[in-house]
Amino acid sequence: MEIVTMVILFVLSLSILVILHELGHFLPAKWFKTRVEKFFLFFDVKFSLFSKKIGETEYGVGWLPLGGYVKIAGMVDESMDTEQLEKEPEPWEFRSKPAWQRLIIILGGVTVNFILGFFIYAMLFYTQGEQYLSPENATYGIYVDSLGYDMGLRDGDKIVNVGGRTLKSLDQSSLIKEIVINDAGFIDVMREGELTKVRIDEKWIKLLTKNSSNRLSLFGPRFPLQVQDVIKAKPAEKAGIQKDDRIIMLDGIPTFYQNDFLKAIRGKRSQKLDLTVLRNRQDTIPLSITTTEEGMIGISMYGPDKFLKFDKKEYGFFESLPAGVSKGVQTLAMQIKAVGKMFSGKIKAKDSLGGPITIARIFPRTWDWIQFWNLTALLSMILGFMNLLPIPALDGGHALFILIEMITGKKPNEKVLQYATMAGMAILLLLMVYIIGLDISRLF
Repeated sequence: MEIVTMVILFVLSLSILVILHELGHFLPAKWFKTRVEKFFLFFDVKFSLFSKKIGETEYGVGWLPLGGYVKIAGMVDESMDTEQLEKEPEPWEFRSKPAWQRLIIILGGVTVNFILGFFIYAMLFYTQGEQYLSPENATYGIYVDSLGYDMGLRDGDKIVNVGGRTLKSLDQSSLIKEIVINDAGFIDVMREGELTKVRIDEKWIKLLTKNSSNRLSLFGPRFPLQVQDVIKAKPAEKAGIQKDDRIIMLDGIPTFYQNDFLKAIRGKRSQKLDLTVLRNRQDTIPLSITTTEEGMIGISMYGPDKFLKFDKKEYGFFESLPAGVSKGVQTLAMQIKAVGKMFSGKIKAKDSLGGPITIARIFPRTWDWIQFWNLTALLSMILGFMNLLPIPALDGGHALFILIEMITGKKPNEKVLQYATMAGMAILLLLMVYIIGLDISRLF
């Protein structure tokens, strides 16, 4: 069911993005009285799952979920339908329209993508606010996983700055952004009362941009372990553990912090353990407990919000709009920098590129709508950016030819447009085959 949920959320997000992107082409085409012959969600190679003609336009759903398209009469596009181009232009054809109208039609899709991304981010700010843990409020410092340890971080470190820049939010994605995108070469931390500089080798940029690293953990905020609830008839209740106890020792290993306890108990299935709990902040009580077959003892623990002060900014509706635009622009800037690093070789394309399978796997496996909308906004911004690239057959390629026409006053030869579109399609198909091949190889 988890995989089914993930797939459903991915297809739903993709459908929203494709339909709205294509509407961005469809609506201005209609406004300028240009005939739209097809409007399809997904590609209908050889056959479609559903289609119905309403007026002059055939609406449908294809079987290949790699995008969608609108077929506009008189336009050199991926359909390579050149038969109508051999006739004299009709007034309702794309090629008959003024250059400025054609440019609006072409850029309508990416415009909608950007507006959608801005709007989703804004509504998330409006409905959820912005909650974050600032580095100075991480009272107990951080705990590190094996990857963070290899980078040079240590349990208890307090992050002061990354590459000289102070993090607004103490979270993994902010740290990775500074290292990968902003070329942070060091992290300043307070370690045992002394300022220590942790150097970041360039190899970490390549590692952190690998798709296989998406689920790796670098660090998290450290906080004490305190029992929130004791599950009835489980080992913890039988051993005498009570609500609000703090487990401070497990088989002689200090477990004052939650991450220490989780590390110490990992893999201990059906084993007898000696615990020391701190009760009422003053009484230390030794207990003996036997874990379940799954390696559990039957407690739930308080989260970090009990021990750490999280900042939360609330947004009114009109405040949320510029905040959404600002976040969207930051997302775009990151994408531009990332593409630049691919071309410079600092980021390996084969490690960071991902197709539909890779994208689907970043979606939650539960019905987490906040994460769903965050990912949809991110993908909307990426889709808009990628479509703006000046590659023939993409919106950016079409727009480039129209801009050249507007500057020079000369319309490109339709044969040139056809060959350029064919070349662009060949490049995109080869890239898609390569990316899907990477997706499949990662499954194994």
